Amino acid sequence: MRTLPALGAAGAAVLLAAAAALPATAAPSPPPAPKPQISDAAVDKAVARLDRTVEDMMRRTGVPGVAVAVVHDDKVVHIKGYGLRRTGESATVGPDTVFQIASLSKPVSSTVVAGALTDPQEWDERTALPGFSLKDPWVTDHVTTADLFSHRSGLPDHAGDLLEDLGYDQSYILDHLRLEPLSPFRASYAYTNFGLTAAAEAVARAKGTSWQKLSADTLFKPAGMTRTSTEFSAFVNAPDHASTHVRNADGTWSPRFVRDPDAQAPAGGVSSTATDMARWLRLQLAGGTLDGKRIIPAETLARTHLPEIVSQPTNAIGTTSFYGLGWNVGYDGAGRVRLSHSGAFELGANTNVTMLPLEQLGIVVLTNGAPVGLPDAVALDFFDYAEHGKVSTDWLALAASAYAAALAPPGASTTDYARPPTGAQPAQDSAAYTGTYDNPYYGKATVTADDKGALTLALGPKPLRFPLTHYDGDTFSFMTAGENAVGRTGVIFADGTLRIEYLDADHLGTFTQQ
Repeated sequence: MRTLPALGAAGAAVLLAAAAALPATAAPSPPPAPKPQISDAAVDKAVARLDRTVEDMMRRTGVPGVAVAVVHDDKVVHIKGYGLRRTGESATVGPDTVFQIASLSKPVSSTVVAGALTDPQEWDERTALPGFSLKDPWVTDHVTTADLFSHRSGLPDHAGDLLEDLGYDQSYILDHLRLEPLSPFRASYAYTNFGLTAAAEAVARAKGTSWQKLSADTLFKPAGMTRTSTEFSAFVNAPDHASTHVRNADGTWSPRFVRDPDAQAPAGGVSSTATDMARWLRLQLAGGTLDGKRIIPAETLARTHLPEIVSQPTNAIGTTSFYGLGWNVGYDGAGRVRLSHSGAFELGANTNVTMLPLEQLGIVVLTNGAPVGLPDAVALDFFDYAEHGKVSTDWLALAASAYAAALAPPGASTTDYARPPTGAQPAQDSAAYTGTYDNPYYGKATVTADDKGALTLALGPKPLRFPLTHYDGDTFSFMTAGENAVGRTGVIFADGTLRIEYLDADHLGTFTQQ
């Protein structure tokens, strides 16, 4: 699952917060504690226009289905489904329709870990998952659950995600993170699904159980989240579930892909409903209690809401954004903490949660369409109106632009492989390229030729097969696939090796012929 530097890293909050400069003094006095500023009447007015807002944004984007829940003062003041569960069919979205929530799984998972701990300092204990190590032995010996939940372990951005695309399982991926180059430990922020997954799995292992059972026993069952799961099978087998959709070239939407995120279950594998997420929001805003019952220890949960590392030194409005333990953490001009997280599967899901704890106000927006900014824009529009009685900008246009920039394929080639250069050199005989190639990170690659000499590249444990198209000399290309597809990428053969361009961002993409 991709992160969203423009929106997700700071949460929807960064686009609403106002910069507030403090006077430069030798010993400034502490600012007064912020006070609630949003009245019940203002919330009611913001809720009253939600239907119109959601329906308008669905019309503008074409996103097939949406579910929204709003919590205020421990009450669900709005919950509703909109649109279709699957295009071409008549079943509609309701409050109990199950959605994949993508990276909104991260704050849900940090809630589970908070429930498994007894003291906030346990977040700072070493992560000890058998078989898990990082490239630097010292970092391996010191990395903690908090380090991995706040993306400050030094692992590169989205480390391991390409292995998941190729079909490797969680065990293989976590084991091979030891080959990833590291940035400075605890001094650099880089969003990593599998780093967080390693920490969550280590907590479950320490409790003598699986992550799936820990989640159910610690949070889902006690909180009455009856349709929430961390397993893909539960989502896809739910009778009332929202199929994932992508946008076609003509602007229509189709359920063309299925996204199985089991390998990164704690980071992106949760599925849930507006009803269940509203219960989770109530629990968050009530400090771990729900319906008068203590579900999560207050102190371990409160730790998740604190900033752990700077995620953006200067964000879209010139202030600083932070990441906590599974949460984007920001502060607005009134000094209020704003917690948020977005989720996005490019294969067809987009979600957002945003809350102002001081105001006891939160919103969750779930959609079954690939990320175009709708859930973030609904949340931004809602809080803007609740706080100011009017909407200050076209949040959908702003969110769509931010998503387009943030989700531009990071490994996309600057070479147009669909158009060989003038005077392109011919390829050698196919036998010069065929064979088996090894890579310590990506495993085995096999190049075969058919009876006409056409080459096919096979990658991954299954494996996945990609027809190669000649470009120039010993350079070929193929169309990438999966969550992190980048279009057409290069395959360069040289001296008994092949290098796959889009797998080589961290210099791990060269395979050596056996």
